[in-house]
Amino acid sequence: MMKKLRKSKGFTLVELLIVIIIIGILAGMMMLSSGAATDKAEATKIVADLRNIKAAAIMYYADNNSWPSGDLVLSTPGAEVDKVNKYLDTIPTVGYKLTNTSGTIGAGYVAGPKITAGVQSKLAAMASTAGLYQAAPTSGDVSTGPNYTTGTTVYMIVKK
Repeated sequence: MMKKLRKSKGFTLVELLIVIIIIGILAGMMMLSSGAATDKAEATKIVADLRNIKAAAIMYYADNNSWPSGDLVLSTPGAEVDKVNKYLDTIPTVGYKLTNTSGTIGAGYVAGPKITAGVQSKLAAMASTAGLYQAAPTSGDVSTGPNYTTGTTVYMIVKK
C-alpha cells in the first residue's frame, strides 16, 4: 500500500496562533515604551513654552522699559496680555501665565491638564537644568534654587 504525500498549501492553526501571540507581545512592549516617550515630549513642550514666554517678557521689557504687572493669564485677551503675546509665535493654550510677585517675574503653567503623573516625573528630572519651581517664584526662591518635585503647577524665573 502506498501513501500519497500531499503538499500543504497554507499555515496550520497553531502556526497562526503563535504568530498572533508574538505580535501581541511586541505591540504591548511598544505601547509601554511609547507612553514614557509621550510624557517626556509633553514635559519638554511645557519647558519650551515657558522659555518662549520668558523671552517674550524680556522683549516686552526691552520695548516698554517696564515689566508686565500683576498676574497675566496669556490665553485671556487684554491690553497688557496682548502686548506680551505679540512677541510670541503662537498664543499659549489655557494654563500659561506671567506673574509679578514683589518684583520677581515668573512664567508659569498652572493646573494644566497636560501634567499627568508621568509628565510630573519627567519635569522633576528636568527641574535643576531648566530652573523649574513648584510655585510662583519669589526673591527668596532665587537663593535656594529650583525646587519642582511634583504637582500640576510649574514655574520658571524670568527676572529676579
